[in-house]
Amino acid sequence: MLKTIRCTLMRGGTSKGPYFQAHDLPAEPAERDRVLLAAMGSPHIRQVDGIGGGDTLSSKAVVVSPSSREGIDIEYLFAQVSVDQSTVDTMPNCGNMLAGVGPYAIENGLVKAGDPVTTLRILNRNTGKVVEAIVQTPGGKVSYEGDTRIDGVPGSGAPIVLNFLDAAGAKTGRLFPTGNRIDVVDGIAVTCIDFASPLVFVAAESLGRIGHESKQVLDADTGLKARLEKIRLEIGRRAGLGDVSASVLPKIALVATPERDGSITSRYFTPWTCHSAFAVTGALCLAAACSIEGTVPAAYARRNAADPNLITIEHPAGGLSIRMGPAADSTPENPEFAVAGLVRTARPLFIGVVHVPMTAAGLAA
Repeated sequence: MLKTIRCTLMRGGTSKGPYFQAHDLPAEPAERDRVLLAAMGSPHIRQVDGIGGGDTLSSKAVVVSPSSREGIDIEYLFAQVSVDQSTVDTMPNCGNMLAGVGPYAIENGLVKAGDPVTTLRILNRNTGKVVEAIVQTPGGKVSYEGDTRIDGVPGSGAPIVLNFLDAAGAKTGRLFPTGNRIDVVDGIAVTCIDFASPLVFVAAESLGRIGHESKQVLDADTGLKARLEKIRLEIGRRAGLGDVSASVLPKIALVATPERDGSITSRYFTPWTCHSAFAVTGALCLAAACSIEGTVPAAYARRNAADPNLITIEHPAGGLSIRMGPAADSTPENPEFAVAGLVRTARPLFIGVVHVPMTAAGLAA
């Protein structure tokens, strides 16, 4: 027996996956997760019996629902569906997939389109934080065509502006989850910062690397990955997250001086393989850390004298720019950011139904 469930497969930024409306999925989390696993074809390294892409960047799902909260237009829940294990993680957030939430909500009649743009306030249920999305809707219809290019995606598209509001302490409640701008683990200085999501930064040179290596080189470097995982586990404990051996949070990244005209070079791990580009939430963390003296990234960052609030991150696929908006009462001792913005693109890949084996999903006939 197969159960059909409506969904839209979308590319959001440099990721892709199915977008569902909440009422089309089971309300009970464990049952919902079984449905997502069956729909994506997990656990299987190729996800050959589902619509997953056999990679962490294409084994993601988004659940969208209307909101009854004042000042909120739409709510979304992000789910990282494991490729080769029977796990669904709703702890992390994904800023790339977030780029598709506004267009999806408008196209499905959950939000009324404006003209020429539609501004939505989106509640991220993973973090409880609010993001403002500005979608191009000339004539009251979503436009996906435009000249905006983002590294890691071929072609161009209409710009989708994402403004993350009050993103500090999204998962841990503190900008610096350990209470320190610098922690030392096995003699290595690291910075853990939680800005949209917790992330640990390590200077590449402190681990005997240059920080400009390719994804392929880093993925094959088992010694480096073991050291990074040891650091990540210890910082997870110090940050109050407990045993994170089975969790993707906190993520971890290498930083180095920029090769080109960017602010900083970084390699982001997901956390057990190197990202082919860079995660949006990771970029927000890095931009915040570069803006705060006394952190590991700040020591390697090259600030733009003409526009010091613009941080451009060099990554394996190119670059990604974040504009930081310091709060009016921000000080070097107590840094605060009212907003952090960036531009993404997104588009639907197919609209239809996914056929889910009822037995695999644990559903009654």
